Amino acid sequence: MDTTTFIVLTVAIVAVIIVRIALRHRQRGTRQRDEERRHLDETAQGTGGTTAQGDAQPQEEAPRPSPAVPRVSVTPAQSEPQGEKGETVVVSDVHKSFGGREVVSDVSFRLMAGEVFGLVGPNGAGKTTTIRMLMDIIRPDQGEISLFGRPLDAEAKDRIGYLPEERGLYQKMKVSDSLVFLAGLKSVDARVARERAEELLGHVDMLPHRDKKIKELSRGMGQLIQFLATIAHDPDLIVLDEPFAGLDPVNRQLIKETIIDLKAQGKSIILSTHMMSEVEEMCDRILMIDRGRVVLYGNLAEIKWHYRNNSVLVEADGTIGDIEGIVGRKERGAAVELFLDGDTEPQAILEQLMGRGVRVSRFQVSTPSLNEIFLQVVEQGR
Repeated sequence: MDTTTFIVLTVAIVAVIIVRIALRHRQRGTRQRDEERRHLDETAQGTGGTTAQGDAQPQEEAPRPSPAVPRVSVTPAQSEPQGEKGETVVVSDVHKSFGGREVVSDVSFRLMAGEVFGLVGPNGAGKTTTIRMLMDIIRPDQGEISLFGRPLDAEAKDRIGYLPEERGLYQKMKVSDSLVFLAGLKSVDARVARERAEELLGHVDMLPHRDKKIKELSRGMGQLIQFLATIAHDPDLIVLDEPFAGLDPVNRQLIKETIIDLKAQGKSIILSTHMMSEVEEMCDRILMIDRGRVVLYGNLAEIKWHYRNNSVLVEADGTIGDIEGIVGRKERGAAVELFLDGDTEPQAILEQLMGRGVRVSRFQVSTPSLNEIFLQVVEQGR
């Protein structure tokens, strides 16, 4: 090979290398811009496609002092969920501070497929901050969050539906077009999105309003459409921040029924709300936080059993009479509440009644409502 040929080949090889490097940098830049654009879209759209253009951006919960709050000891309830269902969310030892004040401190929990999980606590407790870290809207200062068995990435975000507390849709867009557009942001094909929108609108009797603009809807209808927008892309994880706020009983029931249907489909649902009755009715497990710290976590039934009153409610034909182990009683309409001493189990009371031949139509261990437990736990921690 002569010198000229060698030089030409060398220049050609160098040129190919330079072109490949340039293409690689260009592709990397394109991916980075796409990710930044997707992140901005999801922040503007509430990551579930529910925050409108021109609406106020979500504000972080006001930082509050974080004195030590003792974790309530509920050994059975604080055990992690067991079973064959996969873990959808794992949050491990997460911390977040604003302005030097820690608003979320050492929060950990797990969420399983096919589970409704209640996130409860007073205003400013750190619920919304925890949700925003889960959604990657803000990053934790410490700790780890994984979704679907891996760190949060663009693909995982497409599997999440998020209804933020701050509501808003594109006011001049038609109802059906809004659902199709927002599903499209989650990589759903337009035809599939249109079919899904028709199905969802029919499910909540909103098909007659599909061609109305969002601004023409009533407040309740608008909130219902925002909920549908959250699930329009058929997500596997659904995060609902105060979904019942401002809804009338009819629309509240529609959303509750839809949540139960989604659970039956194997979806994982995080429900953050102040309405304890809704949590008590719908949730399998709960996480209660106060001043950024976990104060209660576990199976709802086990928690209620742990905080049960030391009494039973009894309805029976005839006179109950004196019962060993009872230190007091109180009439409760058709029932009587029997207060047990510290050594007597409810089963022993029932056995005494049955042994006397008393016909018992109702025998119930008295347990407090979740709202009562909530007040008790928060008061104990302050």
